[in-house]
Amino acid sequence: MLSGLVIKPRNLKKSTPGCQPRPRLIAARYYFMLPRMPLAEDIVDNSHRFSAYDADSVSINEAVYRQSLVLTAGEILCPWQVSSVAELDAEALAPIFATAPAVVLLGTGERQRFPDARIFALFGEKGIGLEVMDNGALCRTFNILVAENRAVTAAVILGS
Repeated sequence: MLSGLVIKPRNLKKSTPGCQPRPRLIAARYYFMLPRMPLAEDIVDNSHRFSAYDADSVSINEAVYRQSLVLTAGEILCPWQVSSVAELDAEALAPIFATAPAVVLLGTGERQRFPDARIFALFGEKGIGLEVMDNGALCRTFNILVAENRAVTAAVILGS
């Protein structure tokens, strides 16, 4: 079994006289407490991660960027010469495809704006997933996927 496992009963509210406890309640509940177990694992690595964002900038490992960029866990391509979703075409997407991602997160500024259907078709032809979101959602999602060692590329449009 588990050594060092502590099982403690959890106090439940007493029912008032004349009231029956709800059938789904159990007389005593237990919770498990594992001593000296960290809640989060601290792993120091050399991956690029978003540390902050606002309406016109993103911070990657505490460095602030105010121009559109393409980011993977291992490299930053800045500036990326795209300032709006309307400017996306095969030429503008070439740096993204060069990173060989499994999925691309496209951040479109403060609001989610979808590119033309032809852009989705380009990704589909190459077998690459495309997720379009606002920059805040992109930052949060990218950090999670990098922590899972996924082949993800973030394309962040700033200044739109």
